[in-house]
Amino acid sequence: MDNQEQTAKQDGIAIAVKNVKKIYKLYDNPKDRLKEALGLGGKTKYKLHYALKGVSMDIRRGETVGIIGTNGSGKSTILKIITGVLNPTEGEVAVDGRISALLELGAGFNQEYNGIENVYLNGTMMGFSEKEIDEKLPAILEFADIGDYVYQPVKTYSSGMFVRLAFAVAINIEPEILIVDEALSVGDVFFQAKCYHKFEEFKEMGKTIVFVSHDLSSISKYCDRVFLLNKGEILGVGKPKEMIDAYKRVLVGQYELPQEVSVQEDVNPQLLEYGTGQARILEYYITDDKGTKTTAVIKGTEFTVHMTVEFTDTLPAPIFAMSFKNVQGTEITGTNSMIEKAFLDSVWPGQIKDVSFRQKMSLQGGEYLISFGVTGYNGDDFEVYHRLYDALHVTVVSDKNTVGFYDMDTTMEVKDAAEQDKIIPFVQKA
Repeated sequence: MDNQEQTAKQDGIAIAVKNVKKIYKLYDNPKDRLKEALGLGGKTKYKLHYALKGVSMDIRRGETVGIIGTNGSGKSTILKIITGVLNPTEGEVAVDGRISALLELGAGFNQEYNGIENVYLNGTMMGFSEKEIDEKLPAILEFADIGDYVYQPVKTYSSGMFVRLAFAVAINIEPEILIVDEALSVGDVFFQAKCYHKFEEFKEMGKTIVFVSHDLSSISKYCDRVFLLNKGEILGVGKPKEMIDAYKRVLVGQYELPQEVSVQEDVNPQLLEYGTGQARILEYYITDDKGTKTTAVIKGTEFTVHMTVEFTDTLPAPIFAMSFKNVQGTEITGTNSMIEKAFLDSVWPGQIKDVSFRQKMSLQGGEYLISFGVTGYNGDDFEVYHRLYDALHVTVVSDKNTVGFYDMDTTMEVKDAAEQDKIIPFVQKA
């Protein structure tokens, strides 16, 4: 045991993070990465990306701690370093206690194995004997509650079944420290309630919980303290309400972001792109209700999706479209200029159009992908001039998530019934 681990143990610290930095090299050309890996001569071109910039945090034994921040703030990176999935470029991490982590959907699972086989695989990786896993198996299967699917290869599972089994394993291996990164947003609302009830049991048992979530209502309800990260740095640590209020200020631009960081960081470099080439989507981004470019939108506020399109051909009444998917690939909502009856004119080569879709954000808190398209009709034939699938990543931040994909913005009232409105049933005697 080194000095830091000894000190952490004596001070009742479950996780001690000291001046941790994580630096990635971003190469202009994949060949440059290969050349450097092989030790070949020549100058390689790359930029340094600081995912974490000297982060320090102490998490006490028995605490439930939340980590919040915008996309790219380093939340998942710090969790991966704490659990040993990633090594820090600089700094130290000391952990006192057995960790169970649910970081990414499917992490640690073999897609070809069935559910039972994956339970034993994960248990063995955590250091349990086959006999010990035998004893834990009934509790795991009861919590997961996926029926006979447990005997099927996990590659056939829905995302909901996947997270049920993964979380059931994570909480039933008797961890002293439980770390969860957004995974619970995949399960249905009843399973989420079941998981959060388990959080409460863990808190009563004195276990340490660290979790990342965009569901601010859960952060507020379950956390003792919250760390607010932004672009690899800790902006603050404190009570949930204080940090959530600070987070909202970050989202509306009250905290100035470094100039070298662009909102286009949330553009997907692996997007699917195709079309006839008669139109080209030059730019796309989101602005909040104050007109500030952003990659995060607070639920209940207005926001605008923008796209700039250049045409290379004369076209009759092109159709501009955008749609939202969740990260599991389910198409949730979308619209286009034909549906909205917003643009029915012809265009000509060289013409550029700025297109905007303004609406109120009613989706639940979480991660979403936006797709864009420019299409139209050539006679009776439908043509795609340019389409970008899953082009932009946006985070919806919410302090109240209802059931399902979107919030109906319900106003609810419960009051005592007036005495005169009460109906006394009349029973006629025989």
